[in-house]
Amino acid sequence: MTMTRRNMISALASFTVSVPIGVRAQAAPAIHVLKDPNCGCCTGWIEILRREGFTVTAEDSLGTLLMRHKLDKGIPQDMTSCHTGEIEGYMIEGHVPAADIRKLLAQRPEAIGLTVPGMPYGSPGMGPESEREAYDVILIRKDGSTEVFSSYAAA
Repeated sequence: MTMTRRNMISALASFTVSVPIGVRAQAAPAIHVLKDPNCGCCTGWIEILRREGFTVTAEDSLGTLLMRHKLDKGIPQDMTSCHTGEIEGYMIEGHVPAADIRKLLAQRPEAIGLTVPGMPYGSPGMGPESEREAYDVILIRKDGSTEVFSSYAAA
């Protein structure tokens, strides 16, 4: 028995519709990043996220405008870094590892987002991980409180 082109297309269409949504390819998480145009480590972090499967859009922002955006979005001034991302309603401040962003999106806590304050050496985009300084990824709760979300030991 030979299958006609019409029957083949019909069979494929039926199969595609019947495949559970969870089995279909997941869309890459999309993050929009505001960064200082003169900061190379921001570009390094963005490239790491892209390699990790994120869809990244970036926009240059300067000095007080960038800081105002961070503060308006609920990031305490002492928790800021050089760039700010927004993904699925969460703020990502600084050199947060991709694994922690995925963990945040999976857990969906009531929070503003994650931050790696300052620019710790060896964090994503900030030099080789093999020479990493110890640092914490901090969860910023909606009430302004903070807690350690994950920790990275010195290499």
